[in-house]
Amino acid sequence: MPLTIAQTLQQATEKLQATSDTARLDAEVLLACVLKKDRVHFLTWPEEPVSQITLKYYLELVERRVQGEPIAYLTGYQEFWTLKLKVTPDTLIPRPETEILVQEALILVREDISYEIADLGSGSGAIALAIASERPRCRIRGIDQSDRAVQVATENATRLGLSNVTFQQGNWLTDFSDNSLDMVVSNPPYVADNDPHMSEGDVRFEPKSALLAGPEGLDTYEKILPEAKRCLKQNGWLLLEHGYDQQDKLLGLMQQYGFKESRGIRDYADLPRVVIGHT
Repeated sequence: MPLTIAQTLQQATEKLQATSDTARLDAEVLLACVLKKDRVHFLTWPEEPVSQITLKYYLELVERRVQGEPIAYLTGYQEFWTLKLKVTPDTLIPRPETEILVQEALILVREDISYEIADLGSGSGAIALAIASERPRCRIRGIDQSDRAVQVATENATRLGLSNVTFQQGNWLTDFSDNSLDMVVSNPPYVADNDPHMSEGDVRFEPKSALLAGPEGLDTYEKILPEAKRCLKQNGWLLLEHGYDQQDKLLGLMQQYGFKESRGIRDYADLPRVVIGHT
């Protein structure tokens, strides 16, 4: 007799409880992905049988999750802002706190103006795509050093039907002209090389090049700030995400490079998360 959906979920939940605080949710999300159903289906049809082929594939995903592999990489997608984005091990997994950066950008960009915006270290394209979806008059260019990340971001843009955003391989702002941008946004690498958290949780599976940034986690900011100063127009805005303990140092760097009215923004957990300043 094949297992039912209810039995399959119970079996998976028991396996996952040893390593996951969200065992039941993980089990449901993975089964929804495998069956191509929403989770409501499980409540409606708990006695529906699960085929042996489906069960085998599902339990393989469950075992990978037990080993710590992120749900987003197992399903291939992550929700961010109002968008469902494809993600792969070539990209960071977009996180809720990064939505703070999007919110602050949208406050500064009125719906009736046409800004030229650069998103640096785009990864899956989360920030650029979220802004593009809300501000169709703006033109956003996403830059990432990884050509595979650029492919993922471009695929996301195409699938979402967003024609006002493009992605290209590059090195921060090297390809941009002086005084050509109205806004620069970035969630760059900002983890210190020796950070012990690199051996914990989801980050074990994420690309190190998108996370690590020198002994203090500030190396990428040292590259971005002078280039942003060069590329931004007068009164152009710079918005940067950072680690919880880096805000004071980063505000100091922004002042050093001549950015005005620099200020910090806290995230949903009331931790310092974003700095903003203008030329």
